[in-house]
Amino acid sequence: MINVTINGITVQVEPGTTILQAAEKAGVAIPTLCYIKDLFPDASCRICMVEIEGMPKLVTACSYPAADGNVVYTESERVIAARKGVLELLLSNHKTNCFACGSNGSCKLQDLCFKYGVEESSFAGERVDKPIDDTNPFFTYNPNLCILCHRCVNTCQKIVGRGAIDTTKRGFAATVGTAFGIDWRDSNCESCGNCVQACPTGALTMKRRKNYRPWEVEKKVLTTCPHCATGCQYYLIVKDGKIVDTEAADGPSNKGLLCVKGRSGCFDFVHSPDRIKTPLIKNRETGEFRESSWDEALDLVASRFMEIKKKYGPDSLAGFACSRSPNEDIYMVQKMVRTCFGTNNVDNCARVCHSASVSGLAMTLGSGAMTNPIGDITNDVDVIMLVGSNPEHAHPVVGMQIRQAVARGTKLIVADPRDIDLAKKADIHLKLKPGTNVAFANGMMHVFIEEDLIDKKFIEERTEGFEKLAEIVKDYTPEKVAEICHIDADDLRAAARLYAKADKAPIIYCLGVTEHSTGTEGVMSMSNMAMMVGKLGRPGCGVNPLRGQNNVQGACDMGAQPGDFPGYQKVKNPDVIAKFEKAWGVELPKEHGTHATDCFPKMISGEIKGLYIYGEDPVVTDADTTHILKALKSLDFFVIQELFMTETAQLADVILPGMSYAEKEGTFSNTERRVQRVRKAVTVEGNMRLDTDIIIDLMNRMGYPQPYLTSAQIMDEIASLTPSFAGISHERLDSEEVGGKGLQWPCTGKDHPGTPIMHVGKFSRGLGWFYPAEYVPSAELPDEEYPIILMTGRILYHYTTRAMTGRTPGLMEIEGKSFIEMNIVDAEKLGIKNGDRVKVASRRGQIETTARVGTKTSPGESWMPFHFPDGNANWLTNAALDKYARIPEYKVCAIKIEKA
Repeated sequence: MINVTINGITVQVEPGTTILQAAEKAGVAIPTLCYIKDLFPDASCRICMVEIEGMPKLVTACSYPAADGNVVYTESERVIAARKGVLELLLSNHKTNCFACGSNGSCKLQDLCFKYGVEESSFAGERVDKPIDDTNPFFTYNPNLCILCHRCVNTCQKIVGRGAIDTTKRGFAATVGTAFGIDWRDSNCESCGNCVQACPTGALTMKRRKNYRPWEVEKKVLTTCPHCATGCQYYLIVKDGKIVDTEAADGPSNKGLLCVKGRSGCFDFVHSPDRIKTPLIKNRETGEFRESSWDEALDLVASRFMEIKKKYGPDSLAGFACSRSPNEDIYMVQKMVRTCFGTNNVDNCARVCHSASVSGLAMTLGSGAMTNPIGDITNDVDVIMLVGSNPEHAHPVVGMQIRQAVARGTKLIVADPRDIDLAKKADIHLKLKPGTNVAFANGMMHVFIEEDLIDKKFIEERTEGFEKLAEIVKDYTPEKVAEICHIDADDLRAAARLYAKADKAPIIYCLGVTEHSTGTEGVMSMSNMAMMVGKLGRPGCGVNPLRGQNNVQGACDMGAQPGDFPGYQKVKNPDVIAKFEKAWGVELPKEHGTHATDCFPKMISGEIKGLYIYGEDPVVTDADTTHILKALKSLDFFVIQELFMTETAQLADVILPGMSYAEKEGTFSNTERRVQRVRKAVTVEGNMRLDTDIIIDLMNRMGYPQPYLTSAQIMDEIASLTPSFAGISHERLDSEEVGGKGLQWPCTGKDHPGTPIMHVGKFSRGLGWFYPAEYVPSAELPDEEYPIILMTGRILYHYTTRAMTGRTPGLMEIEGKSFIEMNIVDAEKLGIKNGDRVKVASRRGQIETTARVGTKTSPGESWMPFHFPDGNANWLTNAALDKYARIPEYKVCAIKIEKA
């Protein structure tokens, strides 16, 4: 350690510590403009200059290493004079019409000029008036306010990892811009806005800053993003009772970053004029909705559900919870279904995305969740193996952190059927044929065993079933797997060696593994690989499913599943049943309920007569739209709790208007099992009600005496019944002890710190199980009539059904219509050119969309998003179900394409 004295305060620091870092430890503030913590210092702005006793020149505190015995002055006369000179130089070619600037009141340059009394520049000379770039839908770049500090460039290149902008030209002509000076909207910019938040002046400003100034802000409310399951933290900025902006917070999973949806797509929908603001009841004869009072609507809902239950039995009813709603809401939905409907026919949309992860990892490891935190698997790891996941689009802030890791030297293996952007950065890209994940994994393990790369001690001490699996994978030679997967055998060998030999190497996967008719076996194959080389239960490793929706992890945690009570406590366990019967004071159903995907056939057959849905839109999201429409139209009574008139809501008999995440208190559980707070920011005008109050009202009307509880009280009830949540409460999450970082379950007591890494020392099930998976082809394969494989997925700019993101004009401007990616070889055979309108048909339906021709997919393969109503891929997809998790095969169906 060395001793440094700063403004009379002596501190001890490690050798190599900069003056700026030492000053921070001493509690001394040194101004900066270009400095970004954790990046190599740019030292370009010179505003952080300080004086060191005995040295003739001032030094930049951000870059100069402290030495033992240094005596530093941060506000001496020399220092102040130098800073004034720097500020005058910056103002020499800087417009000072601050009143018109969007950053007025939050500009660091303005603050420093005020602090040091600099009102104008004494340096006369040429001033350059450059054109303003207004081509991005969300922000503006004004080069006349740019001080060339490079914070935006360094943020984009080194933190976001996109490299969309750079400093171009020299001297007075220097400016920040895109490659070749093309419009921002036409560049590879992702519109994430992280560069804007980094800008210390008004050079980069969000266009919505025209609507407010910092001193007009009523409050800033820390909350959790309602989009993907990364769990990004940010502030909702409120003016006059309306959300006007967001500001990224330094959350544990996002580290101060946001994607375009989190920054710009998370509040327009809250105040959308087409919110449903009063209960609606449909006239079945006319098909028209009419407004009603809450009493009328709730009385109707309760009486009709109870009539159906009395006439046809409890299992004639079903309820689906919302994976975008808070844990507390979901808990009350499953409680209502079990106590009032009297059935375990309760589920959530994990059924169609990651139910295979929940089932598969629970069988092999004992817990169906991500094993390691995001920061652990993207920081200081040797290799990342990314399978069936496109995080740059589906989990963008995770994607940014993977790009950072690669830039730092982490090796990357991508196993994906498409040339996703991360494949360009990969050391090895295995461009698998869709539906061949099990064969790929078995081929990897064949190499592990053949080349003696397995962890024998780990296998012997912590697992079971190895011999049976080893016998199976003997047949999966790299040559055989290469033929099945359409990859190179040597690339498979290289990937196996790279992953197995690395000390720290996580597997990260997503829906490209799960959404198959063999999705659960695909998931178990991921854990097979990790166990075979001993990469579980320790930092920088694990099997890590990136969950799709903001609280889809929580929806499963809260017991919105037909076989599980909260905390994955089994409905078949008599002790569990007895515990919940005692707590809830009612006899509970003891048979496994019906999965959501199996409910639809039962609606058509008449076995299920009544359905309650909270906030889901299966007409848009579920496979085989024709099948879903037929099922919902077959119901005797259908109720939905919603914000908007979705395509599913249009079919309902009653619509109950609830509240968005910005209007309520609660918690979300992100993909890494981290429970984080959701906080109320605004009250939106209308006759909407708090969702938990709606549910509680219904429960009481259906005869169950449910007391009215706040969100915090509901979480207390959850904790009292759920061992893995026993130490979690709103009070604790809001405490200084937790510090806004959330708590990762299992959190088994009020003093328990949470569990960042699962399965340390012992698996949740005891011994990890090697599942003996054999490759089975997809349920529907191409043939002469339907010769092309269709895959589906998500794009960066939209989230599931667009119910939220579709109400942000800038997102719709960037990407607002359906398209299909197809290979150039197939396109040439069919006479289709890039941009042509095409007809796409499967055995289940036909749509029209726009062709995007290239090499992103392989010949004979295509890909579509499902967000857009002008061509929703789910009219085409196949509802073939996985035998364990009952998840549909979204990733493989057979189609034909022809020019429209």
